[in-house]
Amino acid sequence: MAPPPPPKKRPWGWIVFGIVFVLFVGLVVVGEALAAFGRTFVAHESVRMTTSKLHEVSIENPDSDEKVAVIDIDGIITSSAVTRHGRSMVESVKDELAMAEKDPEVKAVILRVDSPGGEVMASDDIARAVRQFQARSDKPVIASMSSVAASGGYYVSAPCRFIVASDLTITGSIGVIMQSLNYRGLMDKVGVVPQTYKSGRLKDMMSGSKKPEDADPLEKEILMGMIMETYERFAKVVSDGRSASYRANSEKSRKLAADWKDYADGRILTGTKAFELGFVDELGDFETAVAVARRLARISTKAHLIRYQEPFSWDSVFSMFGQSPVSERGVKVDLGLDLPKLRSGLPYYILSTSVP
Repeated sequence: MAPPPPPKKRPWGWIVFGIVFVLFVGLVVVGEALAAFGRTFVAHESVRMTTSKLHEVSIENPDSDEKVAVIDIDGIITSSAVTRHGRSMVESVKDELAMAEKDPEVKAVILRVDSPGGEVMASDDIARAVRQFQARSDKPVIASMSSVAASGGYYVSAPCRFIVASDLTITGSIGVIMQSLNYRGLMDKVGVVPQTYKSGRLKDMMSGSKKPEDADPLEKEILMGMIMETYERFAKVVSDGRSASYRANSEKSRKLAADWKDYADGRILTGTKAFELGFVDELGDFETAVAVARRLARISTKAHLIRYQEPFSWDSVFSMFGQSPVSERGVKVDLGLDLPKLRSGLPYYILSTSVP
């Protein structure tokens, strides 16, 4: 008698995975809906769609017709994509300023800065956007410095009409840094010999594979010239921004100390020291910045504080699984670590402790 046929294997593993996946996606969607519900009815935040990219969210005093928009500069300032929809910090700030400019009910903007700085170009783009916004709209931008507003964090604050910092805020660090790694010693230890063919004398500037003693002396001269040119740009942004603030606000703003450049050598400053030197106009917290915004914008009642945020989309759900955009090949896995991505050989306005 033939043995009975073995039972058919059922793909229980795939079925369970599919159920778990569907439940997870459902929880994400429900979570987003509950978060929006909570913002609207629990935290007294109301949401209004303004563009396809951003929502307007009410933070405080929604009954007031006079708004103050709050824009965050949080973390390392970069031109890389930082939002869940793939927009860079520069693009995000520009979009938010454009919305604040178009809305006649927005009377002022608070730039809430908590950043050790970042890329030179990204910092300059944001600072320029702040200047242009104030020039076009005649709406004041008030910088509210949080824990850290150093180097590029101060760079983007300098063009603001008024700067508020806590007495313990870490600021200053006015300067430029550019680094690269030389790994020639390690290559020699393992017996790897580089071969370089170049079209010009300086084509391999800052190459990590050549011996430091073989570096062309002209390299340092060129690089230091570029660094100092970038530093002078920083110093001009500070000088022009603080002078414009003093002219616009008269006795309400602090004038830069005569020896302020002696302190613009890369050192960090407390908010108190920055106030003494005229880098900061007033010591206080975010509420102080709100009071300043009301005063400069001549808001007689309580200000309606708003912010802008990206709406929910399915792209953000799939990004949680490490899926890259459709146009890219491969898979990127999010390890849950917020590490700075600083590129070798690129100049930065950033605290040196933030450079790995």
